[in-house]
Amino acid sequence: MTDAQGISALEELRDLIRNLPGPDLAAEAAAKARQSELTKPQGSLGRLEELAAWLAAWQGQHPPSMRQAMVVVYAGNHGVVAQGVAAYPSSVTAEMVTNFRNGGAAINQICESLGLGLQVFELGLEVPTGDISETAAMTEEECAATIVYGFEAVAAPIDLLCLGEMGIGNTTVASALCLALFGGEAMDWVGPGTGLDEAGVRRKAEVVTRAVELHEDALGDPLAILTRLGGREFAAICGAIIGARMRQVPVVLDGFVCCAAAAILHAISPDALDHCVAGHRSAEPAHGLLLERLGKVPLLDLGMRLGEASGAALAAGVLKSAAQIHRGMATFGEAGVSGPSR
Repeated sequence: MTDAQGISALEELRDLIRNLPGPDLAAEAAAKARQSELTKPQGSLGRLEELAAWLAAWQGQHPPSMRQAMVVVYAGNHGVVAQGVAAYPSSVTAEMVTNFRNGGAAINQICESLGLGLQVFELGLEVPTGDISETAAMTEEECAATIVYGFEAVAAPIDLLCLGEMGIGNTTVASALCLALFGGEAMDWVGPGTGLDEAGVRRKAEVVTRAVELHEDALGDPLAILTRLGGREFAAICGAIIGARMRQVPVVLDGFVCCAAAAILHAISPDALDHCVAGHRSAEPAHGLLLERLGKVPLLDLGMRLGEASGAALAAGVLKSAAQIHRGMATFGEAGVSGPSR
């Protein structure tokens, strides 16, 4: 595939993103109708009621199902780590992937406790993306191919997809994407990541500023921004979100990095993330601002900043409860309980 073909593939993906299928309004209406008959005061379960209807709408079925929820973690390495923007060396990415596969990470324990499946995808860890402060992260060809690879997240039938990532240096990349997409100053978008001190955060901001200035000619095109300033796990997350929409699978987004990837799609089409919820608000300072820009209210706020889909997976527990309550709770008629006075 030539670079021209890579650009052509990005154009096809852009058209796809702008023409994604919508929700199943009949399934949503059926969920809302059932909510009005369940043995509880109207609205007493708050967001759980909204979430049950949202699940039905985007699964295209009523009642919604949560029998097969999958957590997918994409792992990538970044050349920008050479600029001293991370507290850990790039080798930790591969070491953590091994830890995931051996069952020793936090995400393994969360999945075990909630009955969630887990898949981990390595994305060329031995060859980091280009240092975004000096060159493009990827070619158009590589970016397009990695987005398409992300479709594999929904290759098997599932009810819910929880997305996350692992990659030393990827909060720097996320900050650069946010600055390129939303503007402001680099300090608006950078944070400590895995543990930088104040001087490290300032250095990170300088690198992010330099990177965005270097790729200024790409700033009007979200997929060009992803190609120049992103990373493989970011592209794969975009692909997984698109693929999930095509397969009628609702999505839970993890923290700052995951949401920065999703922001690329939002910049192309504001409704591209309607089938996604934000699992949690990360302690990474810019995540709250990013969620506001995406119009997402997080399900949880636990002060976490781990990544690896940990917040998304925990939020899946809330969604499982919402679906089970909706499916299993008795109606007034079934329970012989008097309904509200008309």
